[in-house]
Order: sequence, then C-alpha cells, then structure tokens
Amino acid sequence: MNRQLEFLIYCIEEYKRRNGTTGRATYDLFERSGACRYIIDHYDALHTAGVEYTLDDVRTMLEW
Repeated sequence: MNRQLEFLIYCIEEYKRRNGTTGRATYDLFERSGACRYIIDHYDALHTAGVEYTLDDVRTMLEW
C-alpha cells in the first residue's frame, strides 16, 4: 500500500471516529465531495500539516 492511500485511510478513520459515522458512509462522503482525490493529490503538503489540518480542509469542502 502506498503512503497516499495509507494517509487517506487514516483520515477517513479519524473523521469516522470523531463524527460517529460508519466507515462506508464516511468513505462515500469523502468520495462524493472530492476529498479522497484532494487528500491523495495534496498528500505531500497535507501529511506534514497533520490530520487536524487535513480534516479542517475536508470539513470546509463538505460545507460547500
């Protein structure tokens, strides 16, 4: 498994844990909103900023 995918899974798991959703529902939400592609495409910057920063970005995407 590559690092981008591992980080994406970690973000999905953290979002799921913090919001009390299922893994499938969280993945579907990330996929529909473009968050999966965003996390993978911007992995180099996001993984150094940490999961808090990344999830803040994802929350912003979901509010649109």
